[in-house]
Parts: sequence; structure tokens; C-alpha cells
Amino acid sequence: MARTYFLLLWTWTRAAAAYPVSFAMMTVLGFAIAAIDVAVILIIFANTTTLAGFSREEVLFLYGAANLAFTICDTFVSNLDRVSTHIKAGTLDTFLIRPVGAWIQLAADRFMATRIGRILQAGLVLGYAVSALGIGWERAWMIPVMVLTGIVIFASLWTIAGALQFLLTDAPEVVNTLTYGGSQLTQYPFSVYTRDLVKGVTYVLPLAFVNWQPGLYVLDRADPFGTPGFMRFLGPAAALVLALSAALVWRQGLRHYRSTGS
Repeated sequence: MARTYFLLLWTWTRAAAAYPVSFAMMTVLGFAIAAIDVAVILIIFANTTTLAGFSREEVLFLYGAANLAFTICDTFVSNLDRVSTHIKAGTLDTFLIRPVGAWIQLAADRFMATRIGRILQAGLVLGYAVSALGIGWERAWMIPVMVLTGIVIFASLWTIAGALQFLLTDAPEVVNTLTYGGSQLTQYPFSVYTRDLVKGVTYVLPLAFVNWQPGLYVLDRADPFGTPGFMRFLGPAAALVLALSAALVWRQGLRHYRSTGS
């Protein structure tokens, strides 16, 4: 299945690369648009020295880690949010009769390789922050773990968002709050939010494990909300639980689909 997925990605990439100037311009444009979020952070710190107790480099670290995971998912699985479009157009049935899983086909559908510029931007911000903070290897091992955890969490959220569109076929933007809304939430230290909101994205929707909890360990910071230290290491477990839940929701969505007009 992985081979089929990458063959589909390569097909869409070759189609886009047939117009090399457009391909290059879209890649650069994606990089530039993603840089706007960093510009906002820099503007904030042009007027203050800390944000909810975190320095500029610490905020850039949290932003870079979360955004790297998000942009990877946005590039490789975000087309799952087009389920409602396929349902209304009657094209979803064609995905279901092929000898490849519908999830694989939908995730690879209309793949845009030009989004690689956004991944590069997030990686550069994370690399700069790690270098500026001088994070030692005794804690830096958590960085790849948190990025992989974030990828699984965001991919699971996109899967759930896609499955919900079997019911909410006329409201795709509502379910997008799980994905793009989650990305916006994780761009800043969670200490800027209310305690109740942070509890919700820790114990219900585990967005806190994308960058906040593991990030506190990397930065050697105490949680201002007083959560116990072992929470810093629960990211992989939280991602696994969410991934299994997403798989179940996706299966139920497909099971209740009754072809065009259902």
C-alpha cells in the first residue's frame, strides 16, 4: 500500500513539474506565505521581551516543532478533507471499487509537491531555535519524538475530519477546525490560553502533546498549569490512542456511506 501511495504522489508531482516555472514559483510562494506566521511572532517580540514567560527563541522553537509536523501532514494527507467534495460530485465511488484502500487514494489525490516550501520553512525555524537555545543532546533526543508524535496526531485529526464529512457533507469548514484550527492553537505557548482550554487539548483532544508537553521537557521548563512531569513523555501513547480512534471513526464513516446522494 505504501508503494501505491508513493506512486500516486509521483504521478501528481510529474504532472506539476511539467510546468517548471510555475512549480518553482508556487514552491517559493508557499515558503513566503508560511513566513508570515514567523513575522507575526517577530512583531510581537519587537514590542515585548517575553510572551507568557517564554522568550522569542523558545516561542520559535514551539512554533517550528508544531509547524514542521503540521506542514508534513498538510502536504501528504490533507486531501482527506475533500471527502465531501467527492461525495457530492459522485466520484467517491470510484475510489471504493479500486483494489487500494480509499484512505490511501484520497490522501494522495491532487498531491501538491509545491508545499515542500512550507516544510522547509518550518524546518529552518526549528533548526534556528534549537541552535540559538543551545539545547544539549541530553534533552534534544525528544525533538524528533515530538515531531513524529505531532505528525501522527495531525494525520489522525485529518482522518477524523475526513470521516466526519460522511455526515457533514455541506460543512467541510466546520471539521477543518480540527486540523487548521489545531495548527493555529499550537503555534504559541499554551500558557497564553485559559486553564480550561489547556485541559481540553490535553485530556480530550491531545494537541498539547504536539509541542507543549514535550517542548517543556526540551526547554527544561516547569508547566505553569502544574501538570506532573511524567506528562512530558506521554506523547507517543496519546498519538497511538488517537490514531486507533481515527481508524475506527474512518471505518465507521465508510461503512455508513450509501453511495451518491446518501
